[in-house]
Amino acid sequence: MKISCVLLLALFITGCGGYGSNTSMGGGAAPHIDALVPNNATAGDPAFTLTVNGSGFTSSSIVYWNAATRPTTFAMANQLTAQISASDIATAGTVQVYVRTSGGIYGGGTNSNVVNFTVN
Repeated sequence: MKISCVLLLALFITGCGGYGSNTSMGGGAAPHIDALVPNNATAGDPAFTLTVNGSGFTSSSIVYWNAATRPTTFAMANQLTAQISASDIATAGTVQVYVRTSGGIYGGGTNSNVVNFTVN
């Protein structure tokens, strides 16, 4: 009995959490931010490293700062660091920070919750 490759691929994707689902192909949960360290800065401060503590991070997780990517380093499944430039905090306001984890070779991906960072 022959089974088409398309059917097998559809079964594989569906059975593993699926393309576009809220989990990665490995079945892991979406990333979640618990805390930002620091969680505020003063306008005009120099560049700094932001530590993002949470869960569900992978080596493909990227920190977003007001919807723009920042150079991100994966430390462990519950911690990332991101480089924040002096121009990122040049003016006072609220910055939305979130993490996006790629869906790998299947595309897609998942976003974490949004946490606000205050620039005084």
